[in-house]
Amino acid sequence: MSSTSNKISGAANEAMGKVKQGVGNAVGSDKMQAEGAVQEAKGHGQKAVGNAQAAVKEGVNKAANTVNKNL
Repeated sequence: MSSTSNKISGAANEAMGKVKQGVGNAVGSDKMQAEGAVQEAKGHGQKAVGNAQAAVKEGVNKAANTVNKNL
């Protein structure tokens, strides 16, 4: 997955996790609240991966530009 798609998937999972937690709280379902918390955490992880991918790509591009200028 690209950094952008990881960030988008992460944001979607975070949002759905929060919704599940809210619904679980409203109906008194501990199971749904727990599932929401897990899904939200998964979203945080996906966004972190996307951010790391973007940072690596930016670093590689800067290094490549520096090398090209020196040639």
